[in-house]
Amino acid sequence: MNKILIKFNNFFSNFEALGSLFLRLGVGIAFIIYGIGKFPLPPEGLTEYFGLPPFLASLVAISEVATGIVLIISHFIKNPIGHTLTRIAGLNIVILMICIFAVAHRDWFITKQLFTSIQIFLLIGGFYFLFKGNKS
Repeated sequence: MNKILIKFNNFFSNFEALGSLFLRLGVGIAFIIYGIGKFPLPPEGLTEYFGLPPFLASLVAISEVATGIVLIISHFIKNPIGHTLTRIAGLNIVILMICIFAVAHRDWFITKQLFTSIQIFLLIGGFYFLFKGNKS
């Protein structure tokens, strides 16, 4: 039984980097899609529903698209710049998601709705890339 477990673990350790890449692609693509969904600028939903100024609403949309792109591209930059860009993207995700929870989902704090939404997983992904960077 022990030999089977060792073989199983050795087999999947060859794919360890793929887990991080899949998470990066998922979070990055989600941010690109959410950001593009706010175009044309300024996003009417953010300005009318949440009362954000047009400049800030536009900054949110551009920031979401840029963060998703940077998160994906930085995976392929195998030096300290890629590592730093990944962490900056992670930090931006954390900031955006905390602001989203504070403005749009205040009533979700420690509820079933919070833990069954994509937003909590995007926040967790942001923390993951903020802490991990590009380290393998």
